[in-house]
Amino acid sequence: VAAGMMAAASYSLFLEGCTFEEADDITSVSPTVRTVVGAALGLLFILCTKSFLEQHEDLKVGSLGGADLRKVLLIVFVMTLHSFSEGVGIGVSFGGENGSELGVFISASLAVHNVPEGLAVAVVLLPRKVSKLTASLWCIMTSLPQPLMAVPAFLFVHYFIPILPVGLGFAGGAMAWVALFELLMEAYEDTDITTTAV
Repeated sequence: VAAGMMAAASYSLFLEGCTFEEADDITSVSPTVRTVVGAALGLLFILCTKSFLEQHEDLKVGSLGGADLRKVLLIVFVMTLHSFSEGVGIGVSFGGENGSELGVFISASLAVHNVPEGLAVAVVLLPRKVSKLTASLWCIMTSLPQPLMAVPAFLFVHYFIPILPVGLGFAGGAMAWVALFELLMEAYEDTDITTTAV
């Protein structure tokens, strides 16, 4: 379930980045190129994070350790990073001519969108014997960058507009890696191909 939600979110981020249009976007580099660069950076970040975590096998957080901790940390990192680009999107959406209407719409959409994202985090944490309270707090923590980034993005909208497709690509690339090569593989190992596909 979590892999499917993250894969769908990755697709949405790539699509939004590649089709990004804003009158105040003055850069000559196409949104598609910026999104692809961001996706490559997101993949590189995940590979570096994964390598770092593998070098620290003895790392423990609470009752989690080893492969379980690595998987949980990857999911939490990716969802948190993804929230940074969403926060920038919220802040940028409030700028411009139709900012008040568009900003409210984007904010409401992302608020609803945060529910399945929180579920994706919880689905990874709860089977690993993390308490419901701790899982709930981590679900909230992964979305905190949204309001934290929305304010500076709104205040400095002209600086954030050109990098928004890069941020969307970064988050999409990181989420796609985790969805396909971590969560989907874990589901396949724990069940069979038919159950994983359903």
